[in-house]
Amino acid sequence: MFRPSSSALTVTLAALTIAATADDSVWKKHTIAEAKLGMINSAVAHDWDKDGHIDVLTSFDNRVVLLRGPDWTEHIIDKIEQSRSRNKVRNGCMHSCLMDVDGDGDLDFAGSNNTVFWLECPDDPFTDGLWKYRVVDDEILGTHCLITGDVNQDGKVDLIANSGRSKGTEFTQALTWLEVPTDPHDAKNWFRHVFAPPGEAPDNSHYAGFGDANGDGRPDIAYGAKGNGDPLSGGWFAWWEQPEDAKAPWRKHLLSAPEIGASNIMPADLNGDDHLDWFATRGHAYGVLWFRGPDFEMIKIDPDFKNPHSLDLADIDGDGDIDAITCSKDPDGHAAWFENSGSGTFTRHDIATNQGSYDTRLCDMDKDGDLDVLIAGHTSRNVVWFENPIQ
Repeated sequence: MFRPSSSALTVTLAALTIAATADDSVWKKHTIAEAKLGMINSAVAHDWDKDGHIDVLTSFDNRVVLLRGPDWTEHIIDKIEQSRSRNKVRNGCMHSCLMDVDGDGDLDFAGSNNTVFWLECPDDPFTDGLWKYRVVDDEILGTHCLITGDVNQDGKVDLIANSGRSKGTEFTQALTWLEVPTDPHDAKNWFRHVFAPPGEAPDNSHYAGFGDANGDGRPDIAYGAKGNGDPLSGGWFAWWEQPEDAKAPWRKHLLSAPEIGASNIMPADLNGDDHLDWFATRGHAYGVLWFRGPDFEMIKIDPDFKNPHSLDLADIDGDGDIDAITCSKDPDGHAAWFENSGSGTFTRHDIATNQGSYDTRLCDMDKDGDLDVLIAGHTSRNVVWFENPIQ
């Protein structure tokens, strides 16, 4: 079985970054929502009422809000209340995702505001009032990432979440996957499986990627960790190898360290060689990069990109290969997409300036057949989307 070395070799390839070209640089900006009390860290999109228009679900100002497209009419589906949690809750979710928790055919909402919770989508998501709130896990703490995947391959989607705090919880600096109970409507908590035990994932783990890194048929999980605030401590990019029993501890493989500011890492075959690669960003420092499988050599794409905190991968220009989108975390930041040549060399195209992010998703917001860019603006305190002009 392949075992990557603990220190990845930096490889210089023709992965050069150039300025945006005029023919695809004009991405029209649409503002969906703006916060008054704090930041907006996460947003997800779906057509809940099946009217042909995409809706957006986000959280800010002590509420979870469903914004009905195309006019973005606001519907409050949950009011964030301290009384429901043993932890001090935020006024909005640090991260969120969608999953059909109860198997009824519609997409429910999972969020983390120091308690991981889910909101059950009712029959009519816009007129049936508040969605039913239920706890997923209130013992893990500092959950910065929620993604979904069928971890143990039983045909049911699971929730992957970190527990990043160094105190205040039994599960300090740990990584978990959370299995939906048989009856999620009545369960007090979901089944928690700690695949990276306490202390194994220090340095503020951020966002995760889910894919089969070593080709053994079992999905693995990667994380980026920004470090503890001391630039000399750095951080790391690493992946955890799933054993035959998914409920047992997993083996950690370091991709690269030190990695100051490491935040995002996602899997894809970036060069068409049928090996899984990892695309990564240092969202609390500088740099866009990828790790080429199967040996996971580090390849620099844009070492000067400042604070590329959010990341998503998909075919943005419709040419059949996987491209990337990222955006800086600060309000004076940049949003850019990286065009893949098909062989893993990338060209940078700027989308916007003066836009921050904590969360970016590629989705067809206007239903015209191409992928647009949805951004939760963090310190920009907004939710916006940028219209794809390429295709």
